Amino acid sequence: MREWVEYAAAWLLLKLLGALPRRLARPVAVLLVRVAYGLRPELRRVAWRNLALAFPDWDARRCRRVISGMLRQLGWMAAEFAHFPRYDRRAIERLVVLDGFENFEAALHQGRGVLVLTGHFSAWELAPFAQARYGYPMAFLARRIENPRVDRLVNRYRSLAGNHPVEKNRSARTVLSLLRQGQVVGVLLDHNTLPEEGVFVDFFGIPACTSTGLARMARRTGARVVPGFLLWDARIGRYRLRFDPPVELVQTDDEAEDIRENTGRFMKVIEAYVRRYPDQWLWVHKRWKTRPPGEPPLY
Repeated sequence: MREWVEYAAAWLLLKLLGALPRRLARPVAVLLVRVAYGLRPELRRVAWRNLALAFPDWDARRCRRVISGMLRQLGWMAAEFAHFPRYDRRAIERLVVLDGFENFEAALHQGRGVLVLTGHFSAWELAPFAQARYGYPMAFLARRIENPRVDRLVNRYRSLAGNHPVEKNRSARTVLSLLRQGQVVGVLLDHNTLPEEGVFVDFFGIPACTSTGLARMARRTGARVVPGFLLWDARIGRYRLRFDPPVELVQTDDEAEDIRENTGRFMKVIEAYVRRYPDQWLWVHKRWKTRPPGEPPLY
């Protein structure tokens, strides 16, 4: 019964937001997100704890401003997601500006596939959708939603532009095959992982357990790792889909150390973006939940 109720709620929310004009859907979604956040004290504790860990010198006023910005971005993402069925190429061109796209194209033309390094910034679900509407569909790793009906609903929207979500826990063989065909795979690398799936690398000076999958896939295939982040630009009232030059990777005879070093480099890229756009990153995730052996929990 619960499964059906959750599915009905998700379906109804998407339909309601999708039926509203975008200029109304976005503030309505922001209101809903703020209400949901206010009803979840655990999320509030995590957000404040993360900000204290990352920016210990910030005062409460600055933290509140960043959290408010994050909630606004989450609401906007919900509205944009609900409008995916309406967004053709022309609509996307009005919403999303490509920035540094030559970095992505140059990597793609090398023929070894491209791994897009990204994180939970702004309306991150819009990034692969927009890229596909611009003519470059991709596969991307996505963690399965616990409710299978909601999972299918969300993935149906994600796939409307021709993208292909790949279940994160069963991705290795599929991703390697795609890269060897010269295709594009997006990887969100800014969430906590289990010790057996990752390595500890610095994130804001604190050891953060981070998946080694991206570094391993790049090493095995020779695919270039191109940072790609969707960010809201208030100056132009549109999103920027920004691509940076590929990350310079190390490759020696010590595979384990190379994977650790390259994973650390990936996290430095993400940290730089968080520092520059703190109000657009997802602070409600327990990024430092997994601790090195012998260290006390941070949450």
